[in-house]
Amino acid sequence: MSEFRQDLVSGGWIIMAPERAKRPAELLGKKHKRKPSSKLNCPFEDLERTGNWPPILTYPDIDNWKLAIIPNKFPALIHDPVCAIPLLKGPHLVSAGSGHHDLLVTRNHYKNFAHLTLDEAMQVFEAIQSRYRMLAKDKCLLYTSTFFNWGQSAGASLYHPHYQILTLPVIPPAVHHSLKGSERYYRKHRKCPHCVMIHWEEKEKKRVIDENQFAMSVSPFVPMQPFELKVFPKRHHPCFEKTPPGDLRAVVAVLQSALRRIEKHLHDPDLNFFIHTAPLKRQSSYGYYHWHIEVVPKIQIPGGFELSTGIDINVVDPDRVAKILKGK
Repeated sequence: MSEFRQDLVSGGWIIMAPERAKRPAELLGKKHKRKPSSKLNCPFEDLERTGNWPPILTYPDIDNWKLAIIPNKFPALIHDPVCAIPLLKGPHLVSAGSGHHDLLVTRNHYKNFAHLTLDEAMQVFEAIQSRYRMLAKDKCLLYTSTFFNWGQSAGASLYHPHYQILTLPVIPPAVHHSLKGSERYYRKHRKCPHCVMIHWEEKEKKRVIDENQFAMSVSPFVPMQPFELKVFPKRHHPCFEKTPPGDLRAVVAVLQSALRRIEKHLHDPDLNFFIHTAPLKRQSSYGYYHWHIEVVPKIQIPGGFELSTGIDINVVDPDRVAKILKGK
């Protein structure tokens, strides 16, 4: 039987309809081998030669960098030291496209996040934390969105692994809904909804993909997309950039494991992962929030029903997802 499921945080509904699918593996198409692009034409092989220099931040140093945060040469937003003032244009509110659009580039052309060493992957997240703390000092900016696109259908125009860091003068709608939903649940139950989900998933054990002492990945009970995963720090942290090293390393390890499982068991699909965290300003007021990472493989294209109603139809039961990704 199909059933409606309501998300604990957003209050949004999905329809679980596993009987609409054939065997879940048939959603994945034929197994294909991903082909790396040539290093010869890659703009990230020599950042100085291609004009992606000087960097904002490098590790371990500027001469022997293993990762670099650089300004995007083709930014969606451009930094302006003066805060943009929203104005009316007819009935519409408009504002200048001010903000920051950065890229974090790792040195190795072939190793995406899943295949970095744990130390290298940890350096990526520590560098992103450092950039968040730098950006928080800009009085005009409210929210930083960090995401990884892997493959053309996920929005990656270049093969060389890189991570985008966009910082906005507004709080994005999806984040706003997540914040308000978390606040609403907390006011009613005096508990963080993400903590409640984590404790329930630990008790059920059906949808946990990987876990260690301080982090876990789960196939959520209310998944918007087939094979969607969430990665949580187990301890309650509202702000990604304030997460202590031990908890962050645990999250990084679980995220890498989840990505390797997706690659192995789902035929290496294109995917996105992104960080949801509290805004940069007034962070003490977001104590009810719990930062996390969402991983979304590109398995299913939304159709007319999804686009017209905002209700997703998911044809792969999350319990089954967990079994597939654990190789059972």
